[in-house]
Amino acid sequence: MYKVKIHPSFCINGKGLLVDDLLEFGYSYIKEGEEFEKYIGEFVLDWIDNSSKVTVHTSGSTGTPKTITLKKEQMINSALATGRYFNIFSGDSALLCLPATYIAGKMMLVRAMVLGLDLYIVPPTSTPLNGIDKTFEFGAMVPLQALNSLSSLHQVKILIIGGASISSDLIDKLKAIDNNSFETYGMTETITHIAVKPLNKLNKSNVPFKTLPDVEISKDDRDCLVINSPKIAEEIVITNDVVELVSDNEFRWLGRYDNMINSGGIKLNPEQIESKLSDILHQSFFISSLPDPKLGEQVVLILEGEVDKGNIMKHLIASKVLNKYELPRLIKAIPKFLRTDSGKIKRKETIALLKS
Repeated sequence: MYKVKIHPSFCINGKGLLVDDLLEFGYSYIKEGEEFEKYIGEFVLDWIDNSSKVTVHTSGSTGTPKTITLKKEQMINSALATGRYFNIFSGDSALLCLPATYIAGKMMLVRAMVLGLDLYIVPPTSTPLNGIDKTFEFGAMVPLQALNSLSSLHQVKILIIGGASISSDLIDKLKAIDNNSFETYGMTETITHIAVKPLNKLNKSNVPFKTLPDVEISKDDRDCLVINSPKIAEEIVITNDVVELVSDNEFRWLGRYDNMINSGGIKLNPEQIESKLSDILHQSFFISSLPDPKLGEQVVLILEGEVDKGNIMKHLIASKVLNKYELPRLIKAIPKFLRTDSGKIKRKETIALLKS
């Protein structure tokens, strides 16, 4: 029978909670709480039960949504690694503004219970710091939340941002914020982040991700990242993320292998093209491909909302930010992109809308 330990300093909104208290807390959240609180209550009850494992769901942003089982011991190890890396100590305050439906929100709860944090819970809205004047040592947000909270982000001393791509516009704005913000790299299978990189304290561009303690990285024959971290995953995790290895604990993310475009024998990475375009296009977009009888695949720029395709193409050509192979041959527009709960664009599903 598995017995979970709760740090004696663990609090929610300033109130100390031990294992026995959590049983009542979980049931009250499920029975009387708002929708987002019910998921918190359910996870807390799962965490303190006699099972050594919990079931979690992936968002489906990079594939078919699926249910996977994680060992509680591995989740505890992940929480401890985060605490060591960011120097988070018992008694520190933390902000939970992510939904507990997915691993990122669940792990904020685990970190609080394992490290002994005072967890402040707010609804997982796009403006989580509205009306809040409290300061937090640690917090996690998706990019949209961070973008909508710029004037208040100094209230979160250490902020990790993940769940969707971070625009160059947001990165530029974060440089003016008096806190320490980090982009995270990870997935449900690695129990959230296994690597981070600073966003607002360095002026250098293309800063690599640095792995957390006890994480080994390598590449396979596709140049995709391979993660070996026995403390958080029993099996080696082979990703579809194309990377450049900088050192034995640093890498640069280049894009998704399954998004690669082969246009006339030239292999193009959509995410690299998007990075170049992010400074000149000021609406939601992504790069994809459509079949072409001569090239096999042609590069297509997909924009959200109403657009003047002719003017945008002229602007792209005049800017000279793209080479002749990267320049889109077509521009398409869709009224509304399909997105995950964290705001990440569902590329394949959105393209399917375009084709239909």
